[in-house]
Amino acid sequence: MKARDETKIGQIFAATLQLVVEMGIAGITMRQIAKKARLATGTLYIYFRDKDDLIHQLYEDCRNASINAYFKGYDPDLPFKEGFRIIWINILHFRIENFDAAVFMEQSYHSPFISESSKEMSRDLLRPLFKLMERGKEAKVVKELDTVLLLMFMVGSTNDVIKYIKYHQRKLTDDIIQQAFTLCWDGLKR
Repeated sequence: MKARDETKIGQIFAATLQLVVEMGIAGITMRQIAKKARLATGTLYIYFRDKDDLIHQLYEDCRNASINAYFKGYDPDLPFKEGFRIIWINILHFRIENFDAAVFMEQSYHSPFISESSKEMSRDLLRPLFKLMERGKEAKVVKELDTVLLLMFMVGSTNDVIKYIKYHQRKLTDDIIQQAFTLCWDGLKR
């Protein structure tokens, strides 16, 4: 049995991410992925059983990388607003710097390619974010609304900034970050 070549897996993952942005997750084939990765189609099947397996493994890889980035520098003992700001900015930067992965994760989560166990893994990895928001509600710092709705608002605010930056070829500046964070904060705070 040949050892896994992580370089080839990286090529396959990068090609898949690019194709998902270009064509959507449902529209891509293993042949297209192989061509984009500059590999023989058969090589893909050495590493992945089929497209579902590839998408599933790529989703887990992207989700783990994103979670690690989201919580970089975060300490649950920080005051609520400070911890919230760190995570909000981390999400913004990760999704801008890894735009293809962000698009892929969004499409994957709402597709039949991702299993319930993978979705549950995602929810487990995001538990610190749920805990942060619950702490904000207990301290009466944020609105007393459903936690999922609060998190949807938080993530939605980063997604809209990212779309603005990406689709209008803008530069992400400290001023834009501050203004966008202020808008998000003002929408959540009591």
